[in-house]
Amino acid sequence: MVNVLKIKELRYVPRWVVFFIDISIVSFSVLITYLFLQNLHVKINFVEYFNEKIFTIISVNILFMFLFKTYAGIIRYSTFFDFFKILWASGSALIVLLGLNFISEMILGQPVYLYPALCLFFFISIFLMFFFRMTTRQLFKMYMGSKGASSKIRIAVVGVEDESVSLANAMIHNPGQRYQLAGFFSARSDSKKAMLLGYKVYNKKELLENDYLRNRFDAVLIREVMSRPQMEAWTALALDKGLKVLKAPDANKIKEEGIVGSIRPLLIEDLLERSPIKIENQEVKSRHINKNILVTGGAGSIGSEIVRQVAQLGASLIVVVDQAESPLHELKLELLERFPDQSFKFILADISNHYRLEKLFEDYRFSIVYHAAAYKHVPLIEDNPHEAIFVNIVGTRNLALLSRQYHVNRFVMVSTDKAVNPTNVMGASKRAAELFVQSLQNTEDNTTKFITTRFGNVLGSNGSVIPHFKKQIEKGGPVTITHPDIIRYFMTIPEACELVLQAGTMGRGGEIYVFDMGKPVKILDLAKRMIKLSGYTPDVDIKIDFIGLRPGEKLYEELLTDNSTTIPTHHEKIMISRDPLMEFEDIELLCKQIMRSAIKKDSLQVVKILKIIVPEFISNNSEFEILDKTPEHEVYQ
Repeated sequence: MVNVLKIKELRYVPRWVVFFIDISIVSFSVLITYLFLQNLHVKINFVEYFNEKIFTIISVNILFMFLFKTYAGIIRYSTFFDFFKILWASGSALIVLLGLNFISEMILGQPVYLYPALCLFFFISIFLMFFFRMTTRQLFKMYMGSKGASSKIRIAVVGVEDESVSLANAMIHNPGQRYQLAGFFSARSDSKKAMLLGYKVYNKKELLENDYLRNRFDAVLIREVMSRPQMEAWTALALDKGLKVLKAPDANKIKEEGIVGSIRPLLIEDLLERSPIKIENQEVKSRHINKNILVTGGAGSIGSEIVRQVAQLGASLIVVVDQAESPLHELKLELLERFPDQSFKFILADISNHYRLEKLFEDYRFSIVYHAAAYKHVPLIEDNPHEAIFVNIVGTRNLALLSRQYHVNRFVMVSTDKAVNPTNVMGASKRAAELFVQSLQNTEDNTTKFITTRFGNVLGSNGSVIPHFKKQIEKGGPVTITHPDIIRYFMTIPEACELVLQAGTMGRGGEIYVFDMGKPVKILDLAKRMIKLSGYTPDVDIKIDFIGLRPGEKLYEELLTDNSTTIPTHHEKIMISRDPLMEFEDIELLCKQIMRSAIKKDSLQVVKILKIIVPEFISNNSEFEILDKTPEHEVYQ
């Protein structure tokens, strides 16, 4: 069968067709008006010029159709804006015809047209032109709705506020996309039996009590502006009912990006995101503007975000150091494109090489050093403790001593909550690095402010549990968890880096800044929620396996040592931890000893010395537990 009009390929009705239809409607309105007057036996003026009168009415209307471009809109997206354009065009035509009537009455003694006839024509033509547009729009909507309706995702928009209505309207007005509005959910108790945009508003209680609703929807759509507790509650409810959870940005972003590009599945990161700390941008900027800045570990997740944030503060030069070639190259390409006016220097170097670093300090005379380079994978470091010494301790020592030697204004070290009461070599090496950095603060002739920031797991960082779980879920499982009771704190990468910049600004030297990490997250609950968000059922579609704690791992992390106290700052989420200190001469001697043992690859001796530097270091699930059972540590000189 040959289709004369290929509706499936017709994107919009051509303007000339709309224009022709509008002219036909005007002509038909004239006919209707004439027949109405004829049936009422109303006498028409100047009947001998009937054709000329009809021609004049149509011509005047055509003129104003051109002026107001009533034919220019896309019919299937017609709104009341199009109605007002028709109203203005027909109203202007009416005014002209009324003026013609007035002149005729003044000169000839009677009007060309009957005044009631003009008003009747006016209302009939407006109604028919707008009715044509609304009918076409509705038919197109019905056609697109039936076309592939089974493959569309039926969405219930959460909320009945203006933002939710805007989202719903965006879906209604974009029938070609893969989402189909199917209703609304509301927590309001007065929403029962309410209708919005022609769709039913379901009460939250109905979703809780009635399982049949899950057959009416495929997903719920929540808004970006929704508070975290609300988002948590709706997500838990939807997942329990077997519904997918989608997220949309605010209405302004939808207008810019389009609804198809803006709606996405809810990610676990959305539920773990926290309210960002308040940053004193002006003070932070004044510390960086026209300064030379060094960022170590600059190609890593934390270091690269520090570089991105510093690049917006007007620094004179940002030197990015990392020993990973490919990530550094990728970061270089990104930064040169995003910040074409910022000067960068990308240095491939190992921070354990003192001579390599000294040349950088001599050439660039840094004002601030952000030290984010570190080895951080607990099991790997437990098997290779000497490598932790080279990077986490020796590398930090090199940078800190050079910062003091070259009178760097501020040295900001990025540490970890695993440095608190460490149970593994990685955490202990970071605590040793903290102690060395702090010990330099009060040394003779020191002008550098040595500052440490300490925080927990970072969402999306290299090696984070979340991307690891995602990969396992994508492969169909199983999702592996070390222990059913293990818990962790989480924060976002931008938030962590904002803390680092703020600490570098507000620190006076010698402080360890800790962050209010909020409530800890149970990793088992995290895994179950990620599985549900992916559309699967835990232990049915995706199995969860418990593999036991890894070497050096503990069930929970801490931000404060047993012997520390905290002092509040003017930031409600930032505190200063007062931890035990060591004299520079003492830790310098121990660092030299542990460096010699690391060079010899003597793992047992390395850990022995590490336990002297960090007395609270008690190994857990590790081969080095034997050292904790010895009354005294023997250190080889």
